[in-house]
Amino acid sequence: MTDTITNTTEYMEFLLMGYLDEQVLQTLCATLFFLIYLGALVGNFLIITITTIDQHLQSPMYFFLKNLSLIDICYISVTVPKSIMNSVTNTHSISFLGCVLQVFCVIFLAGTEFALLLVMSYDRYAAICFPLHYEAVMNKDACVQMVAAAWLSGCIYGSVHATGTFSVHFCGPNVVYQFFCDIPSLLRLACFGDQILEYVFIITSCCFAFMCFILMVISYVHIFTIILRIPSIQGRFKIFSTCIPHLTVVTLFLSSGFVAYLGSAVKSPSSLNLFMSVFYSLLPPSLNPVIYSFRNSDVKVALHNIFGEKMTTRF
Repeated sequence: MTDTITNTTEYMEFLLMGYLDEQVLQTLCATLFFLIYLGALVGNFLIITITTIDQHLQSPMYFFLKNLSLIDICYISVTVPKSIMNSVTNTHSISFLGCVLQVFCVIFLAGTEFALLLVMSYDRYAAICFPLHYEAVMNKDACVQMVAAAWLSGCIYGSVHATGTFSVHFCGPNVVYQFFCDIPSLLRLACFGDQILEYVFIITSCCFAFMCFILMVISYVHIFTIILRIPSIQGRFKIFSTCIPHLTVVTLFLSSGFVAYLGSAVKSPSSLNLFMSVFYSLLPPSLNPVIYSFRNSDVKVALHNIFGEKMTTRF
């Protein structure tokens, strides 16, 4: 017991050892991370800009999209800049408080994004299934309250998991085989039996997330039922095309979360863990603006109005 307490009090920092040992590979990874990070910032800032200044993009869907882009900017900024800095300076340390903040912010923003995606599915459900009542149901006050509820639920979610993760006693070396502080890697450092509280939180949150996913599925079952009743094939595709970006983003978000779960099942540190963590921490915030811009004519028109025809033709 004395050794455990001593180890705990000496944990003033963690060592992030997610990168491979070769300096050349570290530099390549840092360069790739920087390019992805820069692309994510540019894409999401563009979405926020055009949905703010363009008067044709003031519907609830684009209000939610603006918040999604803000979440993605914060989400990728929590982990990637610190990782790049560590690689450039050839250091691996992160303070104990910095690690706590990383865990809280990553879970907080991931939880907020999932809640917002649930809200966006309800928005599509209301727009397609109840078009005559859509403006009354999705009025400005309702949209603000839904977004506030999503941010609040994410804050609670992050606080619970950060508390559960750092309520343990850590044993052994303070080496985290990851490029940021994530819960599975930290729980591997915990003393035997101390992880129970966080495992309870994880199981409970997974059950709650599954219930939210079922609600999302029910919404789209109703949506597809309405779409199939439309006699015109062109009309069906036009309505369905408004759902494609959201469905794609949800699929990307949930599949990346599933990959993260598979990575947590790998007990020993490996390059596979790094690949899986990159998949769920970098791809969603980088691809979300592309997904929502690629087939969205309103966004293309807004970009055309701001940057000219040459920019728009590149999408």
